[in-house]
Amino acid sequence: MKQEKMSRRTGNINGKKLVILSLLAAAAAVLYLFLNVNMKYFSYAMSLRIPKLAVMLITAFCIGGASVIFQSVINNTIVTPCLLGMNSLYTLIHTAVVFFFGSTSLLARNTNLSFAVDLVLMAIIATIIYSYLFKKTSHNVLYVLLAGTVLSTFFTSMQTTLTRIMDPNEYDSLLASLVASFTNVNTEIIFFSLILIAALLFVLRRELALLDVITLGKAQAINLGVDYDRTVRRLLLGVTLFIAIATAMVGPISFLGLIIANLSRQLFKTFRHSYLIAGSALIGMVILAGGQLLVEQVFAYGIPVSVFITVGGGIYFLYLLLRTSRSA
Repeated sequence: MKQEKMSRRTGNINGKKLVILSLLAAAAAVLYLFLNVNMKYFSYAMSLRIPKLAVMLITAFCIGGASVIFQSVINNTIVTPCLLGMNSLYTLIHTAVVFFFGSTSLLARNTNLSFAVDLVLMAIIATIIYSYLFKKTSHNVLYVLLAGTVLSTFFTSMQTTLTRIMDPNEYDSLLASLVASFTNVNTEIIFFSLILIAALLFVLRRELALLDVITLGKAQAINLGVDYDRTVRRLLLGVTLFIAIATAMVGPISFLGLIIANLSRQLFKTFRHSYLIAGSALIGMVILAGGQLLVEQVFAYGIPVSVFITVGGGIYFLYLLLRTSRSA
C-alpha cells in the first residue's frame, strides 16, 4: 500500500514536470514563430518558419526517442546511437554522391531525391549490417556496439579519403550538406517523414511496450515471458531507422541525443519510458527552437545550430564522465 502511494505520488510529480516542459516547448515554439515578424510579410514569414518548426519537432522526437531506447537496451546512459556509425554513414553517402556523380547531378541537386537516397541507403545498409552482426554475435549488444564504433571509424576514413582526392570546387559545394542546419528545409519531405515515423511506431508498438521490462535485465525479462533477443534486435533496428530519418532531414547532430536523453533521465528519475521519451522530445524541442532563434535573431545565420549543440554537448559529456567516475 505504501509503495503504491509512493508510485502514485511520483507519477503525479512527473506528470506536472511533463506539463511544465510542454509549456516551455510551446513558449519556445511561439517565440520562434512570432519574434520580430514584420506583419506586412506575416504570411511569407510563416511559410518559412512553420516548416522549420515542424522539422525541429520531428528531429527532436526521432533523436530523443531513439537515444532513450538505445541507452535502455544497452544499459548505459553515456553512449548514443551515433556510435552505431549512422552520422558517419550519412557523410560518406553524401560525399560519394558528389564524388562519383558531381554536385550538378540530379542526385545532388534534387532535395527530394537526395532525401530518399539518404534514407533508403542508410536504412538498407544499417539493417543488413546490424542484422548480420546480431546473428554472428549471438545477439550480444556490447559486441554490436563495438562493431558499430569500428564501422564509424571506417566510414569516416572512407569519407576523408574521398574528400582528399575530390575536386576543390566540388568539395566546397559538399560542405554545406555535411553540417546540420534548419535554414533551408524541404517542406515536401515533412509529410513523408511523418508517414514513415507513424509506420515505424505501429510496427514496433509491441517492442516499445516492453521497454520498461527490458531495463530489468535479460534474465528478468526472459522470466517474465519476453523474447529478449528478438525484441532487442527489432528495437535497435528501429533506432537506426529513426536516426536515419532525422539525419537525412537535417544532417548529423552528434550530441543532441546525449543531451536530451540524459536531461530527461535526470529530470524524471523514473524507469517508465513514456515519461522519458516524451521528456526528451520536449527538451529537444526547447533546445532546437531556442538554438535556431539565436542563429537567426542574434548571429544572423552566421553560425549553424549544430555548433552550439556540439560545444554544449561536449561540455555536458565531460560532466557525465566525471560524475560517473566519482560515483564508481
